[in-house]
Amino acid sequence: MTVETTFIKDLLVLTPTIFEDERGYFFESYSEASFVKNGLSYAFIQDNQSFSKKGVIRGLHFQKAPYAQAKLVRVMQGEILDVAVDLRKDSATYGQHFSIQLSAENKKQVLIPKGFAHGFSVLSANAIVSYKVDEVYHKESESGIQYNDPNLAINWQVNAAEAIVSDKDRVLGTFKDLK
Repeated sequence: MTVETTFIKDLLVLTPTIFEDERGYFFESYSEASFVKNGLSYAFIQDNQSFSKKGVIRGLHFQKAPYAQAKLVRVMQGEILDVAVDLRKDSATYGQHFSIQLSAENKKQVLIPKGFAHGFSVLSANAIVSYKVDEVYHKESESGIQYNDPNLAINWQVNAAEAIVSDKDRVLGTFKDLK
């Protein structure tokens, strides 16, 4: 596994070592030993999976402390634009976002620490996204930011008129509304 840093501290891109031959390929999608070897300490407790159609935008979601979640995100089918927004008020990159295309083909993963809002848009005909979390879902701690917040100015690479967004996500507050 290779670990790439991003311009946002602690937000990492992970690329597994892939073994290919005439049968296909094999890789470790998660290895605690590889994490430890790279100085990463997470205790993932749950795997989540979603299926979405082209044009779907999910997010931007997060859970408030003490139920904040770190996530390890990967794509099992299709391609997405994955987005993480730094919500750590003491961070030099507070309010900035990082985006990357994740796909079943490139097999890259994003390790998003606690203190970030997360979302993605589907760029392919459909996509299956899988992610590990290190904290339980806690409904009362659930929160989010509007995907189209002008202050964040995220290019979701989806035509705005064709975006498919849940009613729940459409009524989220803005970045400026965060306390």
